[in-house]
Amino acid sequence: MSDTVTIALDAMGGDRAPEMVVKGASIALQRFPQARFLFFGAEASIRPLLAKLPRLSARASIHHTDEIITGDAKPSQALRAGRRSSMRLAIDAVADGEADCIVSAGNTGALMAMAKFALKTLPGIDRPAMAAGFLTHRGESVMLDLGANVECDADNLVQFALMGDVFARTVLGLLKPTVGILTIGSEELKGHEEVRAAAARLRRPDSPLRFHGFIEGDDIAAGTVDVVVTDGFTGNIAVKTAEGTARLYSEFLRAAFKHSLTARIGYVFAAPALKKLRERLDPRRYNGAVFLGLQGIAVKSHGGSDALGFANAIGVAVDMKVNGFLDQIRAGLASLAALQTPAAL
Repeated sequence: MSDTVTIALDAMGGDRAPEMVVKGASIALQRFPQARFLFFGAEASIRPLLAKLPRLSARASIHHTDEIITGDAKPSQALRAGRRSSMRLAIDAVADGEADCIVSAGNTGALMAMAKFALKTLPGIDRPAMAAGFLTHRGESVMLDLGANVECDADNLVQFALMGDVFARTVLGLLKPTVGILTIGSEELKGHEEVRAAAARLRRPDSPLRFHGFIEGDDIAAGTVDVVVTDGFTGNIAVKTAEGTARLYSEFLRAAFKHSLTARIGYVFAAPALKKLRERLDPRRYNGAVFLGLQGIAVKSHGGSDALGFANAIGVAVDMKVNGFLDQIRAGLASLAALQTPAAL
């Protein structure tokens, strides 16, 4: 990365802020030495942390505010009363052209509401969608929407498909990603009317996307497609189910190795392989959900993330900027315009 990328950080968002945010920026700076950071939050808390990291301090500035958005704040309340909060000021820095992207580990609903209000949606996008990387048998995929839109029509799903395709190319590095719509069966007549209408448009010969068709829940982890498109209600349930299942098996495995003396001895021999498995499944590697469809780059880090996870969320934001995500979305919308006309099922 040769050009400077300026990243606005909500320094007070997250369970371990601001220490986690500052340390995360320091880690990210190792990967992106030309990055510049704008920290929004309580200067008295941020400055001592930066003083311990002179390399980061030289690439950072602090923008003081005492106001923060709490984790239990309602989006509407945050939007009305949080105009001087660390989250809102960081978003405004992107809207005003002072920063290229914003990263926050704060309240998800508030971040979405504020980002949509301040950054606006791209022309041709009706609703922004939340997207995130998803570990699969073949590598990594992206799924959207993950909860921003409970109900979606065919236009929304087609737009999600385009945004997911561009995300897969700019962030996951896939040259020709495949797209699938999540539903209750792979047959063309499965699913409700809006799902079938969106699929009909994406199947057209003039579609710019590589549309695989319908996929089922077990196709997500299998990596059948690179982009999983669904409404926010279904997507959120799918992700939370996968997270819960992963924790369940982790607990089962831990208990199995504590079951007996023989199991403990077996753990000694299995330890190197288990270490690789932990690294592979480490959720910090995939941290960073993105609000796609806005006229600016906004990335949401998990609220409970540590510094390494937050650094990876910063990495997602920088990758999107460096690889021209917004420009590619705008170009893709032009080629997708024809698909907005309903087709016969």
